[in-house]
Amino acid sequence: MESPEKNNPDSYVKELCPETFIFPVVFLGIFALFVSRMGLANALNTIMNTAYSLLIDTVLYITAVCVIMGAVSSLLSEFGFVSLANYALQPLMKPVFGLPGAAALGVVTTFLSDNPAILTLTEDKRFRHFFRKYQFPALTNLGTAFGMGLIVCTYMYSLSPSMGTSLGTAVLVGLGGAVAGSIVSTRLMLVFTRKYFGREAEDTYDREEDGTVPAGMRVIRSGGIGSRMMASVLDGGKSGVKMGISIIPGVLIICTIVMMLINGPSPEGYTGAAYEGIRLLPELASRIDFILKPMFGFSCPEAIGVPVTALGAAGAALSMTANLVKKGLLQPGDIAVFTAMCMCWSGYLSTHASMMDSLDCKPLIGKAILSHTVGGIFAGIAAHWLFMLF
Repeated sequence: MESPEKNNPDSYVKELCPETFIFPVVFLGIFALFVSRMGLANALNTIMNTAYSLLIDTVLYITAVCVIMGAVSSLLSEFGFVSLANYALQPLMKPVFGLPGAAALGVVTTFLSDNPAILTLTEDKRFRHFFRKYQFPALTNLGTAFGMGLIVCTYMYSLSPSMGTSLGTAVLVGLGGAVAGSIVSTRLMLVFTRKYFGREAEDTYDREEDGTVPAGMRVIRSGGIGSRMMASVLDGGKSGVKMGISIIPGVLIICTIVMMLINGPSPEGYTGAAYEGIRLLPELASRIDFILKPMFGFSCPEAIGVPVTALGAAGAALSMTANLVKKGLLQPGDIAVFTAMCMCWSGYLSTHASMMDSLDCKPLIGKAILSHTVGGIFAGIAAHWLFMLF
């Protein structure tokens, strides 16, 4: 039997029920938590300024990435590279990740850019038809696990002069840890999606609507090579714009909340500037350092702030790493763990919801976040113990 949520996304409850009275209390309590520390005016200004800064500095950048990668991915699909990747990498991707070989293109795309770049691939019907229905939502987890990978690895290695030692081994171990975390996250997500889709799980996700495409064939645009190339670039760019717009609500709302829970006040105190916060998450994490130490081997309590910050934004986590290096608080083993967790998580709390929404899989947002949380933790543990072996 199909899940009722898929046929009728709306449900009905009584006009007045317990949540009618509980929700305002919880909402006001959370808002009061920020106001009590920051002040009403500062809290409101920080919310608005953070959302505006995210829109200008983050969303527009991601949109530009999506447009470029959308054009590139459309070209690769039009001229058969996706089909080639599917056949060539099927022996690797299927047993390791449980996905078709074409998914490897999503790994490369996000590694070179950012998490939402994989959405430009999912918009291409030539890419979608390689997937079963239960496999398609897991692309969010797979892509996020490799998002900003090149930037994270390069930045971590660039800290070698500041630490007085080469961090090449630490970065490579961290990359291995991220791969291990991606496998755990993707496989766990596939368990949830297979159960969600039920009898439809093995159906092809999006074969041509008319059903006339023969097996082993692919669809191309009409015209010569030049016209096909121009049409592919423009169509792919348009899909990138669509993806960039679709992630705005998730990034602005969720990332603003996460950043205000992670960051602290400015050096001048609370001023209402963007990215100020109450540092609640790092404070809570410091209270369980006795658990985190054997899992990740952090050299100092402040180190937990890096992966916690990576929940909201990998770029902010990288800048925090540089500050800890300047203070002499880190060891190469910390860099290995940071590389694994910053790359695997790479701000998934601020992008997962919007990415799953773009894939029309909103009922699975919670499952995707849970799977990736487990995957990121496993990535850090794997990186720590792999580094210990070295």
